[in-house]
Amino acid sequence: MRSLDEQLRKVLDAAVHPAPVRVAISEAQGMLCAEEVVAERSLPGFDQAGVDGFAVRSVDVQEVPVTLPVVGEIAAGSRQPLRLQPGQAVRVGTGAALPTLADAVVPLGSTEGATAHAARVTVTEAVPSKAYVRRTGEDVQTGDVAVRSGGVIGAAQVGLLAAVGRAKVLVHPRPRVSVISVGEELVDVERTPGTGQVYDVNSYALAAAARDSGADVHRVGIVEPDPARLREIVEGRLLLSEMVVIAGGAGGSAGDEVSAALSELGPLEVGRVAMHPGSVQGFGRLGADSVPTFLLPGNPISALVAFEVLVRPLIRLALGKRNPHRRTITAQLLSSVTSTAGRRGFLRGQLLRDPESGDYLVQPLGTSGAHLLASLAEANCLILIDADVTEVVSGDEVAVSFLAQRG
Repeated sequence: MRSLDEQLRKVLDAAVHPAPVRVAISEAQGMLCAEEVVAERSLPGFDQAGVDGFAVRSVDVQEVPVTLPVVGEIAAGSRQPLRLQPGQAVRVGTGAALPTLADAVVPLGSTEGATAHAARVTVTEAVPSKAYVRRTGEDVQTGDVAVRSGGVIGAAQVGLLAAVGRAKVLVHPRPRVSVISVGEELVDVERTPGTGQVYDVNSYALAAAARDSGADVHRVGIVEPDPARLREIVEGRLLLSEMVVIAGGAGGSAGDEVSAALSELGPLEVGRVAMHPGSVQGFGRLGADSVPTFLLPGNPISALVAFEVLVRPLIRLALGKRNPHRRTITAQLLSSVTSTAGRRGFLRGQLLRDPESGDYLVQPLGTSGAHLLASLAEANCLILIDADVTEVVSGDEVAVSFLAQRG
């Protein structure tokens, strides 16, 4: 039996790194930036009003109240240049360019008589220089790095890219992952299963897990375990994928048939890994491009846990992540659990916070069987049990790995 650390090293050594691609910023959300985006212009690009009000010279409104003539109006987006003379005011909208010589804006609430098209306005509160002004380069200056390489492009980064005039950005692309289910007992969810048949859970669940990990997923669905047909489909997906995941291809006679059918495509090792659930699994690099290919158990819980532990880190590395693993914390166990000797345990759990102390607490879920899919749906973490530990009692501290958060 291979240790989990050894298996994980073998998998991560096969990490693929698709060449960065340039995409429209509207398509970049969630990807890692692959370049230092340097601003070619300042943001804001000109002094502009921060509020609706009146642009003034601050020296003219230090002794209040003071009444000034209104000599013009500038709306946001106006390109009409205006020059302010001493003792004058110009009505401005939020975002409007300030007239020449103006160094402050008096908000409407600090004035009297500010009706539309008023010829004069009375300022009732003094404002200092630069008050209510968005100054040129206050946010980003020319030559500043607006978005850094290696950073995740979220909504704010997309907005910043647009603000500095970038229509496209270089990103680490999502790795393409193909997901296949193998098994004569499987039927698609659109059909009614007969005696001895079950719904294909794995292709849907694993495709969702791969998508959650950041991959571009193609769910092939059910493939009959006919060697020639299986080999043909997998060979085709190897040409279009950075990774291939096959559920139901490990363990038992079906696993033997799958590994034998795929052996012509490259080295594929099937065996036991010192973890539970999901001990029986396979991994190899198939096709002309040595595409990482996983054989996972047919049991949905085992398949999802094996995916979480081994496949997800490979996807995260392909995305350009420096640390491909989930965040782990320490939590107090609320119920005792047992674990298989000699195997690292990954038990479903629900992570909670003590409302008074703020400490993390974890309640084990579905420990009575690896087949209980409903318990994984309720889980928001995995409880990590070392291979040399067979029992952890209530009140002890355990390591916990976060799963994807639910909205």
